[in-house]
Amino acid sequence: MLGNIQVFLLIAACSFTVILSLNLPATDQQRKSAEGIFIKVDGTQFVKDSQPFYINGLNAYWLMSRASEPTEKEKVSIALQQASLLGTNVVRTWAFSDADDYSPLQISPGFYNDKMFKGLDFVLSEAKKNGLFLIMSLVNNNEEFGGKKQYVEWARERGQPISSPDDFFTNDLAKKFYKHHIKTILTRNNSISGIQYRDDPTILAWELINEPRCNSDISGDTIQAWIEEMSAYVKTIDKNHLLEIGLEGFYGDYIVQRKQFNPGYDGVGTDFISNNLFLKLILQQSIFIRNNGSQALVQ
Repeated sequence: MLGNIQVFLLIAACSFTVILSLNLPATDQQRKSAEGIFIKVDGTQFVKDSQPFYINGLNAYWLMSRASEPTEKEKVSIALQQASLLGTNVVRTWAFSDADDYSPLQISPGFYNDKMFKGLDFVLSEAKKNGLFLIMSLVNNNEEFGGKKQYVEWARERGQPISSPDDFFTNDLAKKFYKHHIKTILTRNNSISGIQYRDDPTILAWELINEPRCNSDISGDTIQAWIEEMSAYVKTIDKNHLLEIGLEGFYGDYIVQRKQFNPGYDGVGTDFISNNLFLKLILQQSIFIRNNGSQALVQ
């Protein structure tokens, strides 16, 4: 138990720096579990138990990999506790690591590393303990942590005619592998709570893919077809949780000449759109945690 913790939040944004010092105990309200209550949408409003729910969130892709290491697990616990103390209520993180050299979750199609899965179980358990909800991303568009490139490599190794990583969106075998991963994650039985992920209200939403791109079809039609297929598949397994795509956003009036490249989008199959683009703003943050004279950096 960490008790009262001195927290220093250093935020450097553009040309100014703000240092915020807090001395806050974790409260029962902050630690209150969301058990039995799934976040829903009502029009343009998120709701929890029929009441408006406002998101204050952060990205922490590394939680599963750190939680899978006995010597690193405490960093996850501390980070989530501090996030709660600072008013965060939603954390976005990875539920994938495909044949990654360092720490694979999915070693090969259908074969999983139980050590990593138990790390993800721990992340869910700690999030619930601190009253946090999770958005869990299911695959990466980029090659870090495997991503769509790894899926098409697996398909190529099995004789599929692969021409580029974009075949992830159209190749039947690559899509089959990805659907299997979706089912494996959603039906995972948490080794700590005993609850299947699809039944756990600690999860706010699933994310189909981190920052999708299909450069071979800038019309957006290929990605749109994939979104409709995969979102429908998710909903056949899990009707409790919200679902979003993972897009960063679209070109707007700030770059008018690029608006022509926006894909047509009608939101089929998804419950909300996330946007993690910040125009004209560079934000870096470090949270320094001091407890009984020791100091750690979470980044």
